[in-house]
Amino acid sequence: MEQDRAIRLGHPSYVWGFGQERRLELIRRHATLEGRAILDVGCGLGTYVRAFRRFSQDVHGIDVDADKVIEGSRDLPNLSVASAEDLPFVQGVFDVVLSHEVIEHVQDDRQAIVEAVRVLRSPRPEAGSRGGRLVIFAPNRLYPFETHGAYWGGEYHFGNIPLVNYLPDRWRTRFCPHVRAYTVRDLQALVAGLPVRVVVHTQVFPGYDKIVRRHGSLGRILRRVTYFLEETPLRYFGLSHLLVLEKTA
Repeated sequence: MEQDRAIRLGHPSYVWGFGQERRLELIRRHATLEGRAILDVGCGLGTYVRAFRRFSQDVHGIDVDADKVIEGSRDLPNLSVASAEDLPFVQGVFDVVLSHEVIEHVQDDRQAIVEAVRVLRSPRPEAGSRGGRLVIFAPNRLYPFETHGAYWGGEYHFGNIPLVNYLPDRWRTRFCPHVRAYTVRDLQALVAGLPVRVVVHTQVFPGYDKIVRRHGSLGRILRRVTYFLEETPLRYFGLSHLLVLEKTA
């Protein structure tokens, strides 16, 4: 059923807006895209694949949703059906791997990270090159709303559900068995022992595109205020983690 699949896998980005462009600039701040081999894990319709092709023609995307891959492949090359836990690529072929709001949906989030690191290029000290970089966006457990909806009363409710993420794990799991949210420590544990170093780990607030379209100045005020907060300790309450890892071996 289409609704069940949307609940389980989430909604990919259908429209490229301010929020997506801002995240693209955040990616570029920490990973060079020009002329690089790039992989988008959980590409959906290929929205970020299309954006990456501004900078490189060697861009690939995978997703478990065959319908989305087929639709995206109508005007994009190099999209294929595969799971994040079993990438169909040999070791060390990509300079940049993106995991954009994906690990919260996969069966095994640790294995998804292991696979992403595996396909990254290793550094070559003799050539003075650094390792490939993995860029992860993932839901923040401290954000006041659960944006993936929740179950109660025997039904699923779409929308932003307040305070669910602040519940103890066993209660949050009852309301949101379909999606994870991460603390800083959760992500640290997820990458522990892997051959990577942390380039940056911070939190970012939403793009507010829908609010800007509906209410104009209110959305623009939210952008100014919360983007200022990203430079303060209050960033810990942002919508998503931004974690950038560089392969070290």
